[in-house]
Amino acid sequence: MDINVHHDFNQALKAHNHFPLRRAALSELQINVGYLCNQACAHCHVDAGPKRTEMMAWATMQKILDWASNNSIKSVDITGGAPELIPNFRKFCDGFVAQGISITSRCNITVQYEPGQEDLPQWYAERKIRLVCSLPCYTSKNVDQQRGKGVFGKSISGLQAFNAAGYGRTEELTIDLVYNPIGPVLPPAQTELQNDYKTRLKQDFDIDFNRLLTITNLPINRFEHYLNRTGQSQSYHRLLAENFNPAAVEALMCRHLINVDWQGYVYDCDFNQMLGLPLAAPGRKQGRNHGRKQLWEIASGDLEDGPIAVAKHCFGCTAGAGSSCGGALT
Repeated sequence: MDINVHHDFNQALKAHNHFPLRRAALSELQINVGYLCNQACAHCHVDAGPKRTEMMAWATMQKILDWASNNSIKSVDITGGAPELIPNFRKFCDGFVAQGISITSRCNITVQYEPGQEDLPQWYAERKIRLVCSLPCYTSKNVDQQRGKGVFGKSISGLQAFNAAGYGRTEELTIDLVYNPIGPVLPPAQTELQNDYKTRLKQDFDIDFNRLLTITNLPINRFEHYLNRTGQSQSYHRLLAENFNPAAVEALMCRHLINVDWQGYVYDCDFNQMLGLPLAAPGRKQGRNHGRKQLWEIASGDLEDGPIAVAKHCFGCTAGAGSSCGGALT
């Protein structure tokens, strides 16, 4: 890639005939119900942790449920923080279940050891909620380095509990794992790493899972702070830009979902939410929290073929094999 497009994502898109980046039909609603978490992972773009107080109120959840019903939503992806720690999370999920909407929950595994969460594996299994669980490695050293001392042991026990509830071992109960690199590097090939994970977790701990999703660390919030402290921010941004892969553009998650924050405001993706870049609209000036709207102020039919707000962090989703909340894109 020419040096002059290193930090301009739109220029990179133009160079490969992908500009402007526009939406396809909406297929999924991604909802961040709050930033409270029982962990404080080094790579977290949300900057989530035990001291965060941002949590979605039930009144907001009700408005989202109504919007989903009125806009024929078929699937939702619920994230945080640790979404299970948010009051009314279970009631919120049951509202989607009652509508026949499929649910993905992004679970950090260890949350089931928090007070009141002891029945979580069975509760999830009864509703056939798909789980996406972060496990940055199959060895304790790397996991504890990224997620905190003792997290690996709890994660292994937690995965065994999910297996006992049927996850990864029955057709209707899916559990996918997520890999994030430890440092400022691109993830390895997803298929090869998945094979390693499946072999090691089965041999060492008798753990089964469905797929491994490799996700590139985005230079946002906590990970960006780490890059700045270690003097690696410029080199990492350059790495992402130099590995721009035009083949990943069509599958970008921002093309088929919208993201909702704990107050109901909408964004093109969870990364844009953390940077305060609201859902793009024709003629709207792009800037932090400029002209943002809440979900119930828009209609899903108005989104198709609309613009998408982008910035240099978007190179993280198009570098190498591509990256999204669903793993590698190519």
